[in-house]
Amino acid sequence: MNRDIHEQAERLILQEQVEGISTADRERLERHLEGCERCARVAAATGQALQSLRATSVPLPPALAARAQLRVYLRAQQRRESGLTGWAPWLWCGLSWALGLASAPYVWAVFRWLGESAGLPGPVWKMGVALWWVVPALLTVAVLVIERRGREESGERYDDVR
Repeated sequence: MNRDIHEQAERLILQEQVEGISTADRERLERHLEGCERCARVAAATGQALQSLRATSVPLPPALAARAQLRVYLRAQQRRESGLTGWAPWLWCGLSWALGLASAPYVWAVFRWLGESAGLPGPVWKMGVALWWVVPALLTVAVLVIERRGREESGERYDDVR
């Protein structure tokens, strides 16, 4: 028998133990196992290993579930108290964009007047217009990153269950 048949048999052995196989695949596997001692040993060893794993219990601290529930409850309460629920940042973001779009013609006119008055080339004062909107966004991102690092350093994490 060629190597592909043995690899396919081993794949079917594993698949049968974990998720099940079709009747046709099971019959084909059984016929192969009757004639191949090597694959029959693999099937027996796989079955014994999985049976040993299923029989093994892992002791967990008795209050683990209660502590996890308490952490989730406290985190939810903290988010409610902070006032920034899921919709608030999106509301502020939308308001910011609306005001930015409404003020765009005025900002453009002011920067053009300042640029022409100072004798600046067009690309320079146009870069000023772009920075007018980019800098506040970058500052906001910086504040959020600093705030997140502060929470992580203070031990406020989701995976910290003691």
